[in-house]
Amino acid sequence: MAYSKQNLLVKILEIQEITLQHTRKGASQQWVFENIIRPRYFISLRTYNNYLATNAKGQLKKNEAGQRDSLSVF
Repeated sequence: MAYSKQNLLVKILEIQEITLQHTRKGASQQWVFENIIRPRYFISLRTYNNYLATNAKGQLKKNEAGQRDSLSVF
């Protein structure tokens, strides 16, 4: 699969959902990063924190709306 911004946003959304699931059960974000995220995604703590601060759902919706608009031109 070719790299695209949408693929990155899907990855960010997945990481956010994993973090949310585990923090609701009482785990800290540090524990989630060290034991689940880092071994699976091979990202740094700084990248992880940047991913958590990203509005991935909103950006995905904006991209989908933009794609629909560009397809309707033809």
